[in-house]
Amino acid sequence: MPDISQQPLYPIAECPDLMADGYIGDEDGTLLFLSVWARDTAIQQFLARLTLGSDDEGLDRFRILIDDTGRSIPTLIGNVGRLEKRSTRAFRRTLFGSLINLWLFDRRCVKPDKANASALAFLRRSNEDGFSRLWSLVQDTCPLPLLDHWRDTVMDLLVERQMLGCLPTALGPLEGHRLALDVPMLTGMLGDLIRDGVLLPSPQEEAAGEPLLRAA
Repeated sequence: MPDISQQPLYPIAECPDLMADGYIGDEDGTLLFLSVWARDTAIQQFLARLTLGSDDEGLDRFRILIDDTGRSIPTLIGNVGRLEKRSTRAFRRTLFGSLINLWLFDRRCVKPDKANASALAFLRRSNEDGFSRLWSLVQDTCPLPLLDHWRDTVMDLLVERQMLGCLPTALGPLEGHRLALDVPMLTGMLGDLIRDGVLLPSPQEEAAGEPLLRAA
């Protein structure tokens, strides 16, 4: 869990007792990750309102206020069933009592959706190990065998074909990445690269520059 003393806090307009220090959303503004701080009763009320959706007293969207001028990030909840939650109790002795840090996040950031070849990754900004972690995610999600020494070529290909990219909205210390593989397209492109000698069976062949013979 993050250190609240090191992060800016942003109020949620519809839930004034909650303060957010992290958020990631997709192009439609759908919530993929949220970190909020509040007292236990406020957290429980927030979770209960999420389950009610658009019903009376329910919550199917909210706004994170990002400055004093009223600018905000509009957020859609979407399908609550896809969200998982983690919470921890911190700062037990404050003027406001014990504070809870709640994380809500799309379960694809914990376990790839292999049936649809899609996954999410939430990484700290400027994470030096981020590229390696994304490659591990690609290997774990893709139904095709991907050799380690293919990494740079395959990653460049995924970014170029928009199968891997940064999520558009991120607030706080984390940034989001989405993997959405078009398996038939990727299969064809990898096959072409193998036949052209760009992707080789072993790193030794690749280092020596030995082309793979074209299939007859």
